[in-house]
Amino acid sequence: MPKISQKGVQMPASPIRKLTPFADQAKKDGKKVFHLNIGQPDIETPEGMLNAIKNIDFNVWAYTPSEGTLAYRLKLTEYYNKLGYNITPENILVTVGGSEAITIAMQTCVNEGDEIIIPEPFYANYNGFACMSNVVVKPILSYIENGFALPPIAEFEKLITEKTKAIIICNPNNPTGYLYSRAELEALKTLCAKYDLFLFSDEAYREFCYDGREFISPMHLDGLDENVVIMDTVSKRYSACGARLGCLITKNKEVIASGLKFAQARLSPGMVEQIAGAAAVDTPDSYFEKVNTEYTLRRDTLVNRLNNIEGVFCPNPGGAFYVVAKFPIDDADKFCQWILEDFTHNNQTVMMAPATGFYSTPGSGKNEVRMAYVLNTDDLNAAMDCLEVALQQYPGRTV
Repeated sequence: MPKISQKGVQMPASPIRKLTPFADQAKKDGKKVFHLNIGQPDIETPEGMLNAIKNIDFNVWAYTPSEGTLAYRLKLTEYYNKLGYNITPENILVTVGGSEAITIAMQTCVNEGDEIIIPEPFYANYNGFACMSNVVVKPILSYIENGFALPPIAEFEKLITEKTKAIIICNPNNPTGYLYSRAELEALKTLCAKYDLFLFSDEAYREFCYDGREFISPMHLDGLDENVVIMDTVSKRYSACGARLGCLITKNKEVIASGLKFAQARLSPGMVEQIAGAAAVDTPDSYFEKVNTEYTLRRDTLVNRLNNIEGVFCPNPGGAFYVVAKFPIDDADKFCQWILEDFTHNNQTVMMAPATGFYSTPGSGKNEVRMAYVLNTDDLNAAMDCLEVALQQYPGRTV
């Protein structure tokens, strides 16, 4: 029998989705499963976005330009310039989801065998995208004890070699919810300028900042235009994960020109998605204000419930809609499978993502779990009721 590729062997499984067979079996067994494993919001997609799809009128469902339609890029320019990015449509490549923006950025800016520094825990698929691009991830640990704040710049500098080409941040962070401060971004700016590194900024959760905290993008920093590459998506902002529509933004003309060649190789982003995306830009601020209020309530509910469970510690995140919590358990992967496979409380259970998959450093995150507060507060409370009982019954409890 023919053998699969070495890359296929090395490609990591998603910690967010790998336990799906156990969740499916739990449902077949009649259990209600509370899905806290994946960032699929239950918030309604903006009405204007859906109406744009319903009112589409064309006779040929045609290719679009590889860089995205001008109409959509003009609307995106309107959105980003309202945020102070000062860009033109020529600074934008429309991508098939934020995932493609990340892979195009890696393939455009980083040679095979070169290194990217990423504070960890980080979005699990960075490992997969790096594997696809033959790029080496150099992780730098952040710690739950201080809420996963950015590690000191001196620690970044220790990792820099002649092979280092970029630093990736996700702000606000997935999986931790940490929101980087202006001071932290300025420190990264100084480092990237000193060593002439790219600064990739994954901004999928830009709209989700809480307690009046300020969102800062590298696009807001002076003197770094040639180094900054923004990677974005409509998935979370408009609760439109199924649209698979994102973009790459940079003022570096060489990156845009080279990235366009990768975009041309996959032909084009979808026409219908871009029509919906253009309409989404006109979503009123009241939509985001309502969503922000709801997520703040959900965050407070989840964090308070977790920290009231004996042996559990969960920092209070400043953004996104995730938490990483430390549990009194021997192994997060085993626990997250056990709670689906062997546990039930009132015929209910919980699906979570073991945090090990959000690290690259071996052994890290072994007693940590990521949860997405994408369910209403009644369901979150019911899920926490299940979790509290499960932690009491789990055979591998350590405290």
